[in-house]
Amino acid sequence: MAPTAGILLTGGRSRRLGVDKASLVLDGETLAVRSGRRLAAVCTPTLEVGDGGSGLPSLRESPPRSGPLSALAAAGVALRQRGHHGGALLLAVDLPAVEEELLTFLRDRPGAPTAVPRVDGHLQLVCARYGPDALLAAESLVVGGVRALHELLDVVDHDVVEEAEWATVAGPDAFLDVDTPADARRFGITLPGLA
Repeated sequence: MAPTAGILLTGGRSRRLGVDKASLVLDGETLAVRSGRRLAAVCTPTLEVGDGGSGLPSLRESPPRSGPLSALAAAGVALRQRGHHGGALLLAVDLPAVEEELLTFLRDRPGAPTAVPRVDGHLQLVCARYGPDALLAAESLVVGGVRALHELLDVVDHDVVEEAEWATVAGPDAFLDVDTPADARRFGITLPGLA
């Protein structure tokens, strides 16, 4: 069985937060380092799509900050150039409560090569497993002008991982993100200039 690669997204615009999420510090390490460490513990090879703050090999989608579908496509190309033809776990840097146990569960879950958790009725597209077919399809969609990651699910077979399943390895707050100053406070993260 081919290993599962890891793709860490750190290049978002952070419009609502106003600062680079990847550089925020939680428990003594940046979110980029924290998420990169956890992803690399369960995936090989592991890449960052962003500015390189995680310590992982990094690249940028083109154009930069064009969204998670473009980032997934760029990472798929880079992984194939490195000889990886399997699937990948995608993880956004602003999900600091995602632990290795949840990532391992998503990596090893049987079923369709692409598996996306459903959280509070919504698909969590940026903490999900994407099969090799999805990585290729992402590239084709981007070339065709598609920008929304959810449109990838229209063209690849996938499983929806319901809460009853993922909750066996993760608590109800596992997918809480850091999108606003209130979210940062909830995690105990001090924003620059507000110390």
